[in-house]
Amino acid sequence: MPLDAAAIGKACGGRLETGDQLCGRELERVRAALASGSPVTVSCTLKAPLFREVAEELSAGDSVAFANIRETAGWSAQGGAAGPKMAALLAAAAEPAPAPASVSFESQGVALVYGRDEVAVEAGRRLADHVDVTVLLSRPGEVAPPRSSEVPVLKGTVRAATGHLGAFSLRVDDTALPLASSRRTLEFGPSRDGATSTCDIVVDLTGGTPLFPAHELRSGYLRADPRDPAAVERALFEASHLVGTFDKTRFVDFHADLCAHSRSRITGCTRCLDVCPTGAIAPAGDHVAIDPHVCAGCGSCASVCPTGAAAYALPPADALMRRLRTLLAAYHKAGGTAPVLLIHDEAHGAPLIDALARFGNGLPADVLPVPVNEVTQVGPEAVAAAFAYGAAGVRFLVRARPAHDIAALARNAARLQTVADALGYGAGVVALIETDDPDALGLALAEGPRGTPAPTPSGFMPDGDLRGVLRFAVSEMHHAAPRPVDRVPLDAGAPFGGLDFKTEACTLCHACVGACPTGALADDPDRPRLTFAESACVQCGLCAATCPEDVIGLVPQLDFAAWAAPRRVLKEEEPFDCIACGKAFGTRSTIERVIGTLRDRHWMFAGPAGEARIKALMMCDGCRVSHVLTEGFDPHAAEQNKPRTSEDYIRARQG
Repeated sequence: MPLDAAAIGKACGGRLETGDQLCGRELERVRAALASGSPVTVSCTLKAPLFREVAEELSAGDSVAFANIRETAGWSAQGGAAGPKMAALLAAAAEPAPAPASVSFESQGVALVYGRDEVAVEAGRRLADHVDVTVLLSRPGEVAPPRSSEVPVLKGTVRAATGHLGAFSLRVDDTALPLASSRRTLEFGPSRDGATSTCDIVVDLTGGTPLFPAHELRSGYLRADPRDPAAVERALFEASHLVGTFDKTRFVDFHADLCAHSRSRITGCTRCLDVCPTGAIAPAGDHVAIDPHVCAGCGSCASVCPTGAAAYALPPADALMRRLRTLLAAYHKAGGTAPVLLIHDEAHGAPLIDALARFGNGLPADVLPVPVNEVTQVGPEAVAAAFAYGAAGVRFLVRARPAHDIAALARNAARLQTVADALGYGAGVVALIETDDPDALGLALAEGPRGTPAPTPSGFMPDGDLRGVLRFAVSEMHHAAPRPVDRVPLDAGAPFGGLDFKTEACTLCHACVGACPTGALADDPDRPRLTFAESACVQCGLCAATCPEDVIGLVPQLDFAAWAAPRRVLKEEEPFDCIACGKAFGTRSTIERVIGTLRDRHWMFAGPAGEARIKALMMCDGCRVSHVLTEGFDPHAAEQNKPRTSEDYIRARQG
């Protein structure tokens, strides 16, 4: 393949070495580079195991990175123009990514085989040598009695199931034990409902509705069609090996203090709950809780979370954006223009790209592949940053039949396309490519629109919490835009927006301030005032749901002028000063309205005696208590409110 060493060296910096057999007769050159102690990037993934072995021998395992510039760049009909792309891929590969945390599963090998007929009984018998197995038959027909009871066989139907590998809990109805006297067919004794079964592994051979949503992603739950012997064999083989301790990546870092789910039992943001395919997320008071054992790592929750409470960890959003920054900066430095990012996963996208390189025309020279764990993990901050860094388009490669629900990804892509179009980047520059065919992928990339990249790309460094990074990335996308505008209307559900506020109806009770999880709404300790920072609003709706006067509505939009302006005053009133000490408390309009209402409608505040009580309403808390104690107010002193006694009735009768 062509190799533009000058372009690569110009963009990547450091020392560039080329060779013909760095994995063979020139291996000592690699060994010497690793022994130098400097970070080393090897542009070959085919022999990565060999290079890793050498690095481990030299205790340099953490200093070596790998980049594939053959299938992704050189093996292409446009390989001669792929020098800037090779430079970008090599530079991005050297960007460090922190290792994610993990969670552990403990399985003691207690298995439940759930079926309807002899297939389940035979499966239980075959598993018995490997795990502690019980067979549960749901509404069985004519099942021959087993010759021995080494494997327990019961009747029952699972009505509800929760848990994961090592911790399943099943609610079973119609539970019954088999009769030892069964002769021709297996018969059962009296049944009961509401039984609970716990186990480590569930092998579902019913052929019916799965016990879990996104069941193929539930660790420890194995499902096979009982009419497919090969599928049953695969399930039994996997079940027999699920004994012991297993580690799994903790895909999402969750920060409950940032969650905008609920306040005071009023529900606000439910974006993550709406998109989670496995049921790993559940309400837990004012926030949600994510079960890392059930989470399958699709990342949809992180891509839609407006506050950064749910943050993807493989890699973290800021690490991914640093890689994009390095990728695009190196591409431009090497002389490339108007690149298109192809975001793909390793399981589906990488084989498709390899097939296109080996048997087709390969990727176009201006298409930069960006591998991620799951395409659905990518949020709006990464797309916005890509345009700010100088991309001319972003494509998401997904399966024709996706393993994860891509609705949230499609909404994010459409939303960012709206913003990109409004800011002059072009139409159709953010899109999904849904295919399993490498030729279709190549055609879509070759014919897809290229937009207008930023005239002067940004070089901002992503830092801070996810919400801050998101605001910064969108702001930089606006600053770098070919045709910036101050305001972009968005669809309902967008994580940005303002408020439709009815100022006259607001009583400044500040209930909305207590409900706002991000500080977008705030009061003023020195005077009756309500302020709003639009850049902090996530459109969770808690303020609108909490407001007792119904004066707040949501307006999804990107108002860049409002983002750049100071906090906006939504409502401000003249404070009422305590007539005793002069301290401001409450608003003048509210105090005067209360006094007027009580003076006209309540006997305690009428006439000369009521004026002393009205004075108490014109005082702050401390002065009011002192005034009431000094005056010795007695609510029963007034003639209108004296309680009547037996003596009163006797005197009235005598009179």
